[in-house]
Amino acid sequence: MSVEIDNLPGYHIRRLQQIAVAVFMEETHGFGITPVQYAALQAVGREPRIDQRTLARTIGFDTSTIGSVIDRLESRGLMQRNAHPEDRRVRLLTITPDGQQLLDEVEPSVMRAQERMLQPLAPEQRPVFMDMLHTLVRGNNALSRAPSLIAEERGQRPAR
Repeated sequence: MSVEIDNLPGYHIRRLQQIAVAVFMEETHGFGITPVQYAALQAVGREPRIDQRTLARTIGFDTSTIGSVIDRLESRGLMQRNAHPEDRRVRLLTITPDGQQLLDEVEPSVMRAQERMLQPLAPEQRPVFMDMLHTLVRGNNALSRAPSLIAEERGQRPAR
């Protein structure tokens, strides 16, 4: 028995991720920011002085490579690392005024990318699809190599 790849959810999820990155990069090309860098800036903007490990869990990114993401943001003057006052090994993160300005300026492009990704769905299908995505991510979070702190654990409700 041979399974058709077109019938496998994993295949379509991988393809959708490729499409999402391509659309994001197309819409934000003038800002020189990747989806992971954007997520990191957004998370630090929402929670200033978050530590690197918590940031990685918040955005579902590998803790061993989040440092290189922060390095790139820091080298561009968009984010700062500061030593924790009680534990010098812990680095607390803040976004700089330039980082906040970039977030403010890139937001319309990011939102256009999100709209473009959902555009093939009828307007009434979009919230249903988003609910299904949230369910799949929450339900499978522990299976990830980089499990995230889901919104409920952070004391937030997913945006609708």
